[in-house]
Amino acid sequence: MIMSAEQAILKGQIEFEQLADVVRQASEQGERIDRVEGVVFQGLLRMGLALMKGFVAGQGTGDLGETFEHEGRTLCRLEQLHQRRYVSIFGELTVSRHVYGTRETQKLEVVPLDARIGLPRDDYSNLLKQWDQSFCVCNSYEESRSSMEQILGLKQSVQALEHQNQQMAQSVEGFRQQQAAPPKREEGSILVFTADGKGVPMRRQADEPAPQGRLKPGEKANKKRMAVVGAVYTIDPFVRTADDIVDEVMREKASERRPKPRHKRVRAELTREIGGQEANGKDVVFGWFKQQHEQRNADSSRKAVCLMDGERALWSAQKTYFAGIAIVCVLDLFHMLERLWQAAHCFFPENSDQAKSFVTERLKRALEGNVGRVIGGLRQMGTKRQLKGAKLKQLQTALTYLENNRQYMHYDQYLAAGCPIASGVAEGACRHLVKDRMELTGMRWCMDSAQAMLDVRAMYLGDDWMEFNEYRISEETRRLYPYQDAVEQSWRDAA
Repeated sequence: MIMSAEQAILKGQIEFEQLADVVRQASEQGERIDRVEGVVFQGLLRMGLALMKGFVAGQGTGDLGETFEHEGRTLCRLEQLHQRRYVSIFGELTVSRHVYGTRETQKLEVVPLDARIGLPRDDYSNLLKQWDQSFCVCNSYEESRSSMEQILGLKQSVQALEHQNQQMAQSVEGFRQQQAAPPKREEGSILVFTADGKGVPMRRQADEPAPQGRLKPGEKANKKRMAVVGAVYTIDPFVRTADDIVDEVMREKASERRPKPRHKRVRAELTREIGGQEANGKDVVFGWFKQQHEQRNADSSRKAVCLMDGERALWSAQKTYFAGIAIVCVLDLFHMLERLWQAAHCFFPENSDQAKSFVTERLKRALEGNVGRVIGGLRQMGTKRQLKGAKLKQLQTALTYLENNRQYMHYDQYLAAGCPIASGVAEGACRHLVKDRMELTGMRWCMDSAQAMLDVRAMYLGDDWMEFNEYRISEETRRLYPYQDAVEQSWRDAA
């Protein structure tokens, strides 16, 4: 028997009154507060479920008459009520509704009640999915499933949570494409693009042989696939001197005046097949960079900065996608500094005061615009000290890196213009967006599930999680129910 709306709402009122009595009794008996808290929460879940049943019952069954006109065709109301399961945050309920089509064994073409109240395509409520994925993007699916069951008492499978994640990811690109530029008054005067790479541990393909015997040093049982992480943000200029940077870097005295990034947007892309063609992660990220530049700096009123490490493929992509666009290219300071330490350890013991003084002196020279002298001086030292073998190879590696990236090391100019010179945002995104979730203990991913998780996690970690979910739900409803407006009109006519 179908419960009426008033009956369901009355049941909710009874649940409330019973819960109030329990609280009064607990107060008189001096119950421990956490126990009362648990009882109240369980009571609220029961009351919420009753009220949800009342809401659904109040919508009727979606009976709009014997026929319904749809896309130039006349559909018939089928005789039997069709039921579907709906799992809300309060618990599970059954929705009974009339449907329209040609006959029972054929596709249900119009379901007015589903369209009117915006039921999702599967059994799980959109709010529940949003809460589920808030857990899933931070923890393993099993841990998330367990946490949600402990809180709400709902039993969901790991497979259902994975499916939710992949469904949600399908809306990410559409959301990015329609997302408006941040308000100009809230933006900084420098637009920064930064990219880096981070490996994602992947499962072996079905046709890929397992490693035989003991692994060699550095060899992994499972291969990693590189994810290219990109971040775009604006920031205010921050003019500093070489001495300021040396104090920050060598003496670890972070400036309190450092401006904060504004309207940061982040994404991570694996090289994969899209629409039957392989899409390189670098191309996807830098194509997005170009779109962001067109959207947030169309009039070139902001200084554009590209800040990365020395990865040649990334700089090659930058030249391709930003051809003809004025942009300041900056080699991340800490990657340059890493090479100075590498060179220092060719001449002095690690962690020695001599090595630290050596690096400090050359760092200041580089920051003052004397990168050429730093490179030349290191080369001369190697010759004078007659380095050989591993030490010589180590020095040559450092020199090659510095020479190859010399064009991106005009640090004196960058500091005078107030430009950022460290890619902490990109490296932080690699760690926070990729590593902290994708490299949890025992994690191994297949391509589709990995990219879906990266997409959804990027939305969650940004400032757009609520906005994204509203877009996702609206777009899904529009796709599922293209006849929604016609249903609403029929509902009003019937009323």
